[in-house]
Order: sequence, then structure tokens, then C-alpha cells
Amino acid sequence: MRFLGPRLVPLAFTIVITQVVLFPQLRLLGVVPDLGLVAAVAVAYREGAVVGAWFGFATGLGFDLFLHTPTGLSALAYALCAYLVGSLERGLLRRGRWLPSFLGLAGGLVGGGIFLAVGVLAGIDELGSVRALSVQTRSAIYDAIVAPVVFGLVALILHADEPSWKFRD
Repeated sequence: MRFLGPRLVPLAFTIVITQVVLFPQLRLLGVVPDLGLVAAVAVAYREGAVVGAWFGFATGLGFDLFLHTPTGLSALAYALCAYLVGSLERGLLRRGRWLPSFLGLAGGLVGGGIFLAVGVLAGIDELGSVRALSVQTRSAIYDAIVAPVVFGLVALILHADEPSWKFRD
């Protein structure tokens, strides 16, 4: 495993700042995408479960600093989702141009589901509402829309020689 800190730390910082500053003005379907989650899924797909989980934890924790939910909730959801994607990547996922959007949608649904479930367990009752589930589902659709750009950015940052949707060797 290669050391990617000098590349991933600025990426994580940029993702969090972009999520907090820019995307609240770019709402679609009344929601914003979860850039940190999509980036964590992209990193996990390219670099494996452990690197993706660490990246997801870092971006989630950065984003948690701006939320009114318990600190660590996004970090846990991002890390678990990225680890799952990184674990499944070798055996189940196939290459294709549709893969970033599919992984963005799946990551949004799984990561959002973890966020809502753990939030309810932590005592935030409004995260168990139908409205919260609707918001999370619409956000996952937005995640699928931005995923090709995020996957491409991750590939560029990691200086990959192949497109981000290709199967790792």
C-alpha cells in the first residue's frame, strides 16, 4: 500500500470546504449531494477498503464539525460505507462507464442509511422520519449525478493512468 497522505489530505480539505460553502447554493430536488461520501467511495474503489475508510472518516469528521448532529456520525457512516465498497470492489464490481454513478447512488443510499440508523440510535428522533428518508433518497440521486466528476477528480489527484471506472489490477 502506498502512502497517499500528501494527495488525500488536500483533497479531503477541499471536499469539505466545497460541501459547506458551495453546494448549499446548488440544491437539486431540495437537497445537496454528499461529496465526502462520494469521494470516500471513489477512494475506496481505487485504493481499497482501508484507505477508503480512513479517507471517509477524515472527510466525515470534517463535515461533522459543521452539522448539528453528534460529532462522528458522518465520519462513521462514510468510513463504513467506503470500507464496504472497498471490500466488494475486487470480487463483485465490474468496469463500465455507469459504475461511478451506480456507486454514487449505492453509496448515498447505504451511507445515508447508516447515518439515519445510527442517528436514531443516538436519540435524534427526527432522523427516523419519512421526511428524513425522503431527503436521504433524493440526496443519493444527486450523489449519482456528481459521482462521475468526483471519481474523475479522485483519479486525477491520485495520478491514475486509467479511468476511474476501470477495475484495479
